[in-house]
Amino acid sequence: HVQLVESGGGSVQVGGSLRLSCEVSGLRFDMFCLGWFRQAAGKEREAVAGIDTGGSVKYIDAAKDRFTISKTYANHTMSLQMNNLKPEDTAIYYCAALSPPSVPCRFAKNPRIWAVSTEYKYWGDGTQVTVS
Repeated sequence: HVQLVESGGGSVQVGGSLRLSCEVSGLRFDMFCLGWFRQAAGKEREAVAGIDTGGSVKYIDAAKDRFTISKTYANHTMSLQMNNLKPEDTAIYYCAALSPPSVPCRFAKNPRIWAVSTEYKYWGDGTQVTVS
């Protein structure tokens, strides 16, 4: 049974920081790419960052230089460190596991796949981030 459980959301002032965590269980951590998505009220879900099995990372332009995605094999946890937060970062943040065409999952095989939400098979329930 695959589970992804997010934590770490909350309310923060503009310019503040938050660290989101995603605990992953029930799947091979060394086979799946992982990603963070977000969905603001009234908007479509968008990719924020992704990390593949080799540690390669991807970010949307709005997250570059402010957000850092990482993962820890020891406790099967993925994290998103968010600094210098802005009101436009307000959203529900979701972690997800991508089911790749081949394993292990590497972005080099398909550089655009990380941002396509329909490629992700497993999702957490989300955690709210509010910046004001």
